[in-house]
Amino acid sequence: MTDISWYSAILIGLAGSVHCAGMCGGIVTSFTFMLPKAQSPLPYMLAYNGGRILSYAIAGGIAGYLGSMVSSRSWINPQFLPLLGGVFMILLGLYIGQWLNWLTRIEKLGGYFWRLIQPASKRFIPFKHPIYALPYGMIWGWLPCGLVYSTLTWSVASGSAKIGFLTMLLFGLGTLPIMLAMGASAKTIRHYLANRFVRQSVATILTIFGLLLTYRAIHNW
Repeated sequence: MTDISWYSAILIGLAGSVHCAGMCGGIVTSFTFMLPKAQSPLPYMLAYNGGRILSYAIAGGIAGYLGSMVSSRSWINPQFLPLLGGVFMILLGLYIGQWLNWLTRIEKLGGYFWRLIQPASKRFIPFKHPIYALPYGMIWGWLPCGLVYSTLTWSVASGSAKIGFLTMLLFGLGTLPIMLAMGASAKTIRHYLANRFVRQSVATILTIFGLLLTYRAIHNW
């Protein structure tokens, strides 16, 4: 799983940026209005996204540790967790393509935790310095997201806290280019990525990739 997930995590982050643009575009737009006037937004965007990616990596480490506890059970087939990752990748593709929205149910479960921590982000605004954007981004990194949850299953499947941490770190870095670009030209980027052909092309690629992962897990069962 390791040799595939590390490279693929970056690609999934890049491809899943279509979803990020739709879900987080409004957040990024609002973020730019909280910045001090006459200052470059880049340091603030880098700090915010750095915090967001760090939260992904921490979640990946936790998920990987939980996966190690599951995989250590002798009665569990070692292909179960890779199969779970493949299935969630299929669900992600169907979700982004707006063909099946089962992942929204999982997002609702994450919403309970999100409502507990989200108010803490208000302590850091308005931003007096880019460092304030770092913890703000760390909190917003826990925003319920089907894309993140689907990729987290790879961390679980890795059966390692270290690999889970690195997998989600690379995934987060994959989402970084589009998030920075949206900070500079949010309306233009969102308009392009909202195109139905773009979304469904990406969704098809992710679905096929998930089918391949699922087939391999079943074949090696």
